[in-house]
Amino acid sequence: MLSKRIETLKNELFKEKRQISLERARLYTESYKNTEGEPSVIRRAKALSNILSKVEIAIKDGELIVGDRTVKPRAGVASPEMSPYWILEELDEFSTRPQDRFEISQEDKEYFKNELYPYWAGKSLKDYCNEHIPQNIKDTVNMKIIALNQTDKGQGHIIPDYSILLKKGLKVMINEVKEKINENEDNYFYRASLITLEAARDYILRYAKLSEDMAAKERDLDRKKELEEISRISYKISEDKPETFYEALQLFWYISVIFQHESNASSISIGRFDQYMYPYFKKSLEDGIDIEFIKELLRCLYIKFNTIVALRSTESAKYFAGFPTGYTIVLGGVDENGRASINELSYIMLEILGDIRLPQPNLSIRVNENTPMDFLIKASEIIRLGTGMPQVFNDEVNIPAFLNRGVSIYDARDYAVVGCVELSIPGKTYGLHDIALFNLLKVFEITLREKKSEIDSFEELLDKLKGNISKYVKDMIEGSNIVDMAHRECAPTPFLSNFINGCIEKGMDVTEGGAIYNFSGVQGIGAPNLSDSLYVIKKAVFEEKLITIKELTDVLESNYEGKEDLRQRFINKYPKYGNDVDEVDYLGSEVLSHYCREVEKYKNIRGGTFQPGSYTVSAHIPLGAAVGATPDGRMKGEQLADGGLSPMVGRDKNGPTAVLKSVSKLDNYLTSNGSLLNVKFSPQALEGFEGIKKLAGFIRAFSRLKIQHVQFNVISAETLREAQRHPEKYQNLVVRVAGYSAIFVELDEAIQNDIIRRTEHSF
Repeated sequence: MLSKRIETLKNELFKEKRQISLERARLYTESYKNTEGEPSVIRRAKALSNILSKVEIAIKDGELIVGDRTVKPRAGVASPEMSPYWILEELDEFSTRPQDRFEISQEDKEYFKNELYPYWAGKSLKDYCNEHIPQNIKDTVNMKIIALNQTDKGQGHIIPDYSILLKKGLKVMINEVKEKINENEDNYFYRASLITLEAARDYILRYAKLSEDMAAKERDLDRKKELEEISRISYKISEDKPETFYEALQLFWYISVIFQHESNASSISIGRFDQYMYPYFKKSLEDGIDIEFIKELLRCLYIKFNTIVALRSTESAKYFAGFPTGYTIVLGGVDENGRASINELSYIMLEILGDIRLPQPNLSIRVNENTPMDFLIKASEIIRLGTGMPQVFNDEVNIPAFLNRGVSIYDARDYAVVGCVELSIPGKTYGLHDIALFNLLKVFEITLREKKSEIDSFEELLDKLKGNISKYVKDMIEGSNIVDMAHRECAPTPFLSNFINGCIEKGMDVTEGGAIYNFSGVQGIGAPNLSDSLYVIKKAVFEEKLITIKELTDVLESNYEGKEDLRQRFINKYPKYGNDVDEVDYLGSEVLSHYCREVEKYKNIRGGTFQPGSYTVSAHIPLGAAVGATPDGRMKGEQLADGGLSPMVGRDKNGPTAVLKSVSKLDNYLTSNGSLLNVKFSPQALEGFEGIKKLAGFIRAFSRLKIQHVQFNVISAETLREAQRHPEKYQNLVVRVAGYSAIFVELDEAIQNDIIRRTEHSF
């Protein structure tokens, strides 16, 4: 049962409508006007310093963990330095758009139009991309074959090495950078790094002074002591390393907020929290700190995660609906020696999620053959609550996948997750994990239309499809590298770079290639629909001679007009992916593997490699809208299969284990950037302890089948329909979307309906 403190803080999150804040934009712009002509990395550092010294701060009643990006919770922060254009276009639509609505005052609208927009038009990251991306790449984007991401927002999708800070403290880090400056006087990165670290120290001191002043005025003795402790901790950790769990948590959160102030980016993720925080947790227990107080601190931290949401354009919100911020935590797994690394804190973190039941943090667990059954049982109990968390990642395939990318065995064993399902090495990787999407089904559609008169066999169709995939992958790589360069030129992150191994040693920002591992992640979308479509063609066209390839293409271009009987035949006669039918499953595997092998041929501008993934987030809705009718019976504009590797909605008929077997036939070692499988269970299937044991056994089977990832929705379709009818009664209903959880009633109706239609499995 939640305490009154936590209930109050939780309710405050949703008390008012979400606002758009221009405070960061104003302070950032103010600094940039004063630094014209200086190197970009210095300008960015000074802009962060200006924000941290002037942004409004507050401490809410009852808070034990303090620090906010904005004084109003869940406010959307605008970044015109990334792109002022979509903000201007949507100023009057934020409160009425289909997805992710925000309120903005008339005064702020005028300020944006008259001050911010005129300054940033022509100077933004979006302008750099538009100027440098050639027309052939723009054509490929306009055809909806690829989507280039991160062209109008700060780049996150990274896991800082929080242990650097916790083990050293800010004073030591500052002194180390000063030594580097003495040795490298002309290095702008080191100078920028120092500016940001000193600004971080001073920012924490602002909270130390605020809590000290509030304590002096506080009449409630209990709250006075709490404020005095917040002040003591803040003064201490503004320079020195933490010693207690409370001190470590507070320093961790201050730094997390500063990362947001610097980049205003999604998915600056948390990593293996139960590993680097465990020594402080253990020490506090040994010092006699009450375990219930530790749990209350963690609940306060979980509340803090939910104060930050992402402001995206209407178009971007279609792909990432529900404000996901990507505060992803990973529990469990193995240590550098390959031994199980589950501890008491791992269990408590799961317990706290069950208490709070909010979308953030995006909690995950790592499992393997040696994961204790009691940990799987505990995780299954939390999954059964229906929030879609924790999601599950498989060491048995993910560690070897990283070895395939040249990562050392010790680092591979330390992998964690950024954002939704993207795999990364904490503190050592700048992975641009979400730089582009590749619509495999759109390439299939184009291939049929272009080559229908040239295709005489199924093998020819596959060859021509693979050829087009190779052609358009090259376009995607070129476009991604230009976006990568845009971030180097326009949006370096010197503060974040302090917490990525390799950057201080090399004297290079992460955007320059300072990290130890430099990847670029690109997602292949539509493999399940492609499996089903190819199988229909193989059978109906080339084996049964039911229809010619040209006739089929004409039927598809007419969106099955007058051919409903044929569409139903395609849907119902021929087996579909997700039902453990080898002949179907291996078709998708062959094409997805070809995509992966093409991607991994290429290098990025930081000297690293491109790595493929297969996940959609919520992009299966807009990507499907760009694709005409397909031979699997899908109508023009209808969504694609959700998740990335999930079967098309309603087509998996043989139960959840058959789904696992189908996914296991894909070469999951190749999709090292991450893949996504959604599975939906009826609540009745998991009733009682027997239901929990069945789910734990299902997770064990998932691990043995060498599948990268699985996540669950455990909620009835009727409950979701009731929430659609009466949203006011379901304001806190959290569901799994695709790689992240969101509040159901805050999702667009199309995404709500997609979640409702997903097959509801029983054992």
